[in-house]
Amino acid sequence: MSLDKAMRQKSTQMELPLVDRGAAPGERRSGEAVSAANGNDGSGTDHLMELVVEHGNLKRALKRVKANKGSPGIDGMTVEELPVYLQANWEWLRAQLLDGLYQPQAVRQQEIPKASGGVRKLGIPTVVDRVIQQAILQVLGPRFDSTFSDHSYGFRPGRRAHDAVCSAQRYIQEGRHWVVDVDLEQFFDRVNHDVLMGKLAKRIADRRLLGLVRRFLEAGILANGIAMERHEGTPQGGPLSPLLANVLLDEVDKELEKRGHAFVRYADDSNVYVRSERAGERVMQALRRLFADLRLRVNEAKSAVARPWDRKFLGYTFWVSKDAAIRRRIADKTLETMKERVRQITSRTRGRSLASVIADLRGYLPGWKEYFRLTEMPGVLRNLDAWIRSRLRMVQLKQWKTGPCVFRELCARGVPRNAAASAAAHAQRWWRIAHHPALNLAMPPREFDRLGLPRLAP
Repeated sequence: MSLDKAMRQKSTQMELPLVDRGAAPGERRSGEAVSAANGNDGSGTDHLMELVVEHGNLKRALKRVKANKGSPGIDGMTVEELPVYLQANWEWLRAQLLDGLYQPQAVRQQEIPKASGGVRKLGIPTVVDRVIQQAILQVLGPRFDSTFSDHSYGFRPGRRAHDAVCSAQRYIQEGRHWVVDVDLEQFFDRVNHDVLMGKLAKRIADRRLLGLVRRFLEAGILANGIAMERHEGTPQGGPLSPLLANVLLDEVDKELEKRGHAFVRYADDSNVYVRSERAGERVMQALRRLFADLRLRVNEAKSAVARPWDRKFLGYTFWVSKDAAIRRRIADKTLETMKERVRQITSRTRGRSLASVIADLRGYLPGWKEYFRLTEMPGVLRNLDAWIRSRLRMVQLKQWKTGPCVFRELCARGVPRNAAASAAAHAQRWWRIAHHPALNLAMPPREFDRLGLPRLAP
């Protein structure tokens, strides 16, 4: 149901969101009469919707959606406008949810370029639908998560990508020097609704909640102003999608566990570690069948049975040190993607000050450093630091423009005249001169520290 702008405007005097005023003595709120007649008290799987709309659960969901921020959906409502809207319309929304009548709006499609080429299609729900999905997640998540495989790490509380990488490293160290690296073809776009709903129905008896999840799955897509129906897939962008992905893929996890395999799964990235290529080929055939049963397809071009150090997993790969220990390192493709991002930020044609460029780098480098702090090749990080400083010296050279200006600036920074003249003579060869000793002397590492450039190496 579309959001009514007039309804949003009439509640500007409200102070607190999601105030549960309760019912008058002797009255029942919409949906509660049926629940009471059935003996529902909010404790079983046949009345989970009461837990979804519970006041404290909705407040937590609202807080989470506000913290995540994000762009508006198709109705244009922002996260900042959301509390006022919910204050004015919560009783109506609550009744719709309890009566099983709530209809989610279509999602707004947004395409994000992928490092490997192509685009990733995100589906951005309206902020109201995001709150409802988050409220559902908070109720269903704990019920499902406790039954998921210990080999599954993606989008689960208390588990991170780092844990998955360390588990993979441990399996390889134990002598499993072959990996079955499986990539699913357009996984989030190919999820079969009937298969997924069948798995949910085995665990959820509340038909209202099942119907609502189905309607979220089937909500249309608005792309370039054109509305399209959706008959498969669970679009990335909504809070509920990661849980639904884990529900669907848990069946494969359990089968691998039953067969005694050492494996790691993070969302739709699955790696099984075996001791021989022949064993790996057998596992690959079995996985093709298991995924086919779920109406999913293995991307043959991106999947392989190979050595672990020849494959990338969550941005990392591995190498064998001189003492035969398995070490973590950053994958080559990951490094190139990172460098491309830095090139964009430090582009010579942007005409921005050095301080402004470094401010942009401060928005990117700390997060990248935190994720890849597990690398056991610190020399790579030191080389990246030096490379980034050279990019910034090139930015500065570009701003100085001419040879005479370069000469004057270098001399002003304490560079001997002969060294300054040598650099200025080739001032237009920006990248080459960025590595000149005169530039290192004029702009040493401590100068970039002073300007606030983060260092990647410890």
